Amino acid sequence: MGTRYFLGVDGGQSNTTAIIGDENGRVLGLGLGGPSNHAGAVDGQAKFVDAIRASVGAACMQAGLEDWVRFSSSCLGFSGGPADKQLLLGQILASDRLVVTDDATIALSGALAGDPGIVIIAGTGSIAFGRNVQGRTARAGGWGYLFGDEGGAFWIVREALRAALRWEEGWGSPTALRAILLDGTGARNMNDLMHRCYTAEFPRPRVASLALQVNYAAEAGDPLARQILRDAARELAVLARAVRCQLFDAPESVSCAYAGGVFHSRGLLSGFREALEGEPGLVATAPVHDPAVGALLEAYRSVGTIPYGIRQPFVVRRLG
Repeated sequence: MGTRYFLGVDGGQSNTTAIIGDENGRVLGLGLGGPSNHAGAVDGQAKFVDAIRASVGAACMQAGLEDWVRFSSSCLGFSGGPADKQLLLGQILASDRLVVTDDATIALSGALAGDPGIVIIAGTGSIAFGRNVQGRTARAGGWGYLFGDEGGAFWIVREALRAALRWEEGWGSPTALRAILLDGTGARNMNDLMHRCYTAEFPRPRVASLALQVNYAAEAGDPLARQILRDAARELAVLARAVRCQLFDAPESVSCAYAGGVFHSRGLLSGFREALEGEPGLVATAPVHDPAVGALLEAYRSVGTIPYGIRQPFVVRRLG
């Protein structure tokens, strides 16, 4: 029969990571490729295929395998969702079982090493996703920048811009946010920066990157910047509570992992932990593994095994 191989892939807006494990739970290889979150347009499809082939090929090379190896199970998670990718993947990957899912699923699996619980993802946007011991899942948030994404980087910057605009127009409290945002963008004034944010010059990821400036202002002691980060932390805790109420009984203690660039802010992370302390049964925890490992865990799960405590080698636990 030969050795059985399993594949996990985390495809995102910046890069794609592939990881290969064998039937005994040993991690054999890891490879990187370009962004793979968009596959709808013709040029997007080409970039998507290149990213998958590059990352899987590099992982196979590190594992000492031919890049045409057939996998027993593959799981691939994408920030843009699976809808426009399933058919393409079926054409370029050889796998007995192919699971194409979203980034929240693999983030949860990696963050909690396959165990039940909740993950809060706060990058450009925000979403909470959970799974209970019965395998039932639920989500809260993830509505996009127009209708939600509370506590995410774009939301934080939007609140900071509003605060700085109010002060510039004479109807808001003084804040260092105005100066630090202007210094970080080269805009003439806040009105100029606000209008730039409506143009292609400032796409959402660039706007969201200004959250670093907000964090600098908060660390320097600006009251409004600190308040924005506290509000963001509370909003993220609310998302966690919403998922908890959908999946878990009140007395249960539920692990709530946090992931995403927003949590690099010490002030926001501290505020998030404090906010969770007011939610009985929710326990904040640092992620155990990254989403690529989570995708590999889901590949094993799809055939009835869950590796946990990934190491070299890690143990495979049989389900049921």
